[in-house]
Amino acid sequence: MHTGDAGAVTPPTRRVLYDLQHPAELFRHLGPNWYATVMGTAIVANAGATLPVHVPGLRVWVTAVWALSLVMLVALVAARLVHLTAHREQARRHLMNPAVAPFYGCPPMAMLAVGAGTMLVGKDVIGVDAALVLNSILWTAGTLMGVLVAVAVPFLMITRHDLDPQSASTTWLLPVVAPMVSAATGPLLIPHLPAGQWREAMLLGCYGLFGMSLLATMLILPGVWSKLAYHKVGPLQMTPTLWLVLGPLGQSTTAANALADVCCGAVDDRLKEGLQVFGIVYGVPVMGFALLWMALAAAITVRAFIDRMPFALTWWGFTFPVGTCVTGVSALSRHTGLDAFTGLAAALYTLLLVAWAVTWIRTVRGALRGHLFLPPAPPPQKD
Repeated sequence: MHTGDAGAVTPPTRRVLYDLQHPAELFRHLGPNWYATVMGTAIVANAGATLPVHVPGLRVWVTAVWALSLVMLVALVAARLVHLTAHREQARRHLMNPAVAPFYGCPPMAMLAVGAGTMLVGKDVIGVDAALVLNSILWTAGTLMGVLVAVAVPFLMITRHDLDPQSASTTWLLPVVAPMVSAATGPLLIPHLPAGQWREAMLLGCYGLFGMSLLATMLILPGVWSKLAYHKVGPLQMTPTLWLVLGPLGQSTTAANALADVCCGAVDDRLKEGLQVFGIVYGVPVMGFALLWMALAAAITVRAFIDRMPFALTWWGFTFPVGTCVTGVSALSRHTGLDAFTGLAAALYTLLLVAWAVTWIRTVRGALRGHLFLPPAPPPQKD
C-alpha cells in the first residue's frame, strides 16, 4: 500500500512487489544473506539423503528439494550479478557494513551444499559423470571463495569496521564456517581421485580446512558468549541467529566422520584406523554440546515467539545449522550402530522439515510482496 499527498491510502497497482516503488528496486539491496535460502533448502536434501532410516518416498522428496535448491542457486547468482553490476556502490556499502559483511560466508556455503546434493541425489537425475563435473566445479569455487571470505571479512573487521564488545554476534561465525563445509563435502570427491598422492593430498587438505574453521570458531565463541551474557540477544528478529552456533558443531562432526569414511586408498591402515576413531571420539562430545546449545537456543526462541518475533530472513538460521546436526548425528549412528543416534537423527530431521517449510513459505510470501528486498528499518531512537 502507498499513501498519497493527502495521506490517503491508495491500492497497489501491481499484484507482486507492491511494497517496492519500482520492480527493479528488488536488486538494489539484494545482499549476500539471501544465499541462506539456498543453504537452508539444500541441507534438507543432503540431510535426508544421509538419514540412517528408510522412509518410503524419501529419495524422491530429497531429489525434488535438491532440484529446487539448484534452481534457487542459479536464479540468485543471476540476481546478484545484476546487483553487483547495477548497484556497485550499494554492494561496496554492504562489504563495509559490519552487520552485512559476515553474510558473505553464505555464497560459498550455498555452492558447497548444492554441490554435495548433486553427488548425493542429483546423480539420479543427471547421471554420475555430470554430477561429478558439477560438484567439482561448485566445490572448487565454493572452497576458494570460502577461504577468501574467511580471511577477508576478519581483515575488514580488524582494519575497517567500527566494532565494540556489544557488536559481537553469532553471524561472525558465517565467514569462518565455510571452510568446514568444504571439509565436510570434499569427501564426496576423494573416491573419484587416483589412489595415492592425489587422494592423500585431498584428504589432508580437507583436514587442513577442518582445522582452519574449527580454531577460528573457538576464537569467536567466547566473545559471542560474553556479549550474550552481558548485552543479551538484541532485537527479536536476531534471535534465530543463535542457532548459527550449531553450524560449526554439526558440520565438524560430519566432516570428521565423512573424512574417515574415505581415507582408504589415501593413507596407510594405521592412520586410517586412527582417523576412524577420531570421528567418533570427536563427534560424540561435540554433539553433546550441540544439544546443550540447541536447548538454550530453543528456550530463547520460544520466549521470542511469545513476544511476537517478526519474520525476517534471519529465520533461515533455523534450517542449515540444524541440518548439519542431522548429518553429524547420522554419521555417528552409522559408525557406532546406536539406535539412540538413529532416533535422534530422525527427530532432528523432523524439526528441520518443520522449520524449513514455515520459513520457506514466509520467505516466498515476503518476496512476492517485495518488503524483503527493502533495507531493514533503522532502530527507533531513544529519548
